[in-house]
Amino acid sequence: MNPQAQPPLLQMLQIHKAFSGVAVLRAVDFTVQRGEVHALVGENGAGKSTLIKILGGVHQEYRGHVLLDGRAVRFRSPREAEAHGIAVIHQELALIPHLSVAENLFLAREPTGRTGLLDRRAMHRAAAAVLQQHLGLQLDVSRPVADLPLGTRQLIEIAKALGHHATLLVMDEPTSALSETEAARLFAAIRQLRAGGVGIVYISHKLEEIYALADRITVLRDGQLVGTAAAGDLPPKHLVQWMVGREIEQLFPKHAAIPGPERLRVAGLCLADPRTGRWLLEDVSLHVRAGEIVGLAGLTGSGASELLGAIYGRYGAPPRGAIFVNGQRQTRVSPRAALHSGLALLTNDRQASGLVLPMSVLHNLSLSTLDRCRRGGLLSRRRERERCGPYVQKMNLRGPALTAPVTALSGGNQQKVVLARGLLSEPSILLLDEPTRGIDVAAKADIYALLNELTAAGLAILLITSELPELLALSDRILVLHRGRIIAEFQRGAATQEIILHAAMGGA
Repeated sequence: MNPQAQPPLLQMLQIHKAFSGVAVLRAVDFTVQRGEVHALVGENGAGKSTLIKILGGVHQEYRGHVLLDGRAVRFRSPREAEAHGIAVIHQELALIPHLSVAENLFLAREPTGRTGLLDRRAMHRAAAAVLQQHLGLQLDVSRPVADLPLGTRQLIEIAKALGHHATLLVMDEPTSALSETEAARLFAAIRQLRAGGVGIVYISHKLEEIYALADRITVLRDGQLVGTAAAGDLPPKHLVQWMVGREIEQLFPKHAAIPGPERLRVAGLCLADPRTGRWLLEDVSLHVRAGEIVGLAGLTGSGASELLGAIYGRYGAPPRGAIFVNGQRQTRVSPRAALHSGLALLTNDRQASGLVLPMSVLHNLSLSTLDRCRRGGLLSRRRERERCGPYVQKMNLRGPALTAPVTALSGGNQQKVVLARGLLSEPSILLLDEPTRGIDVAAKADIYALLNELTAAGLAILLITSELPELLALSDRILVLHRGRIIAEFQRGAATQEIILHAAMGGA
């Protein structure tokens, strides 16, 4: 057969999907060819995740047609989709924390010996081979996933999908928790798979990734197809217009810091890993002043996230060293004490440590400030709504009613809920770990403008972001961590991406 006469690997035709009578996809067409990276982009809530959940067998009730290799299919479960060669890496990790790396990689398809019993040695060999072959990653595959940093867990989730020998691979924000080095490993694997004829659907809010990888780009907006174009025929400025329906004049607003009094000081902070005794943080000292954004840079395992957690009291026993908030030494180190002293923390894993998933949007928003929603000692729903309402508007929070479960929101809107909850506590210091993770370009611009507004009002911000252009544009100073120690400091304008990476890798 002439290869040109072959049908596309995937065709999704006139897809309609509604939840509780509210349409989230309307007449969407989407096609993927063999050996193609097809970027699927749009704002949070545009319908991207719903479309791939239909493809992956998560949603079975929809109107329209799905064709695989020219044959009509309608998957009744994710397992059935996997059996047809479709592997989906969803934005939120689906790993089981207490199981090992190998057990997660081969869950429900564990190798057995002649007796029918689990062959653990064979499973460990195969797991190590999958990680090495696809991502060049060497890990102790017997180690529980819960012990690993978020970026490494993201790579394991990716390796799990790659190990299925899929013909169609869907990736939803796969680099959201990855460092530059880890992302480079993934991009090499994607190019290798494309060369082998695998079709890849790539969902990302990072424009530089889209243009580095994609052959074609399809844009959704408000559940409808805006258009499809070859990546080379769609300049970034036009892509953003397709996504948001308007031009974004300036992604990074001008930020002119006028530092005020010192808000946060950390002196000689040390934190040990309770499992291994190894230092996660060693003799860390820093300060942040009112109206200032101090960025923290470092590769996976540098200790940046652990530093924010230690300041906030996430680890139970107080770390060695001293923490001063607004000039007062913190003698009690706990999340409750941190909140009361004026600290707010946004973690880098909203589902695991940022949200209470069974609860409503409203209750997640008010969770840290319930004492301010009381009337006569009892929780007042009216006061709760009155307090949360302005922040829903300020964050441009999109989704169903505030009484709906927070899981009904898109990933980016869930991130906005966590950030809004922190602001509801009226902090003087914000600890932000990947605040724009999984957020579209328009929402990023909104958050950058908000950070500008907050610093102008005198807040101090300690910021972690793996996106180096973001770090360089937002930070007044940048501190670089390597193996738990601060090894370099740069003033605004004094560093480049290359200089930051060199320092993060231990360079002088």
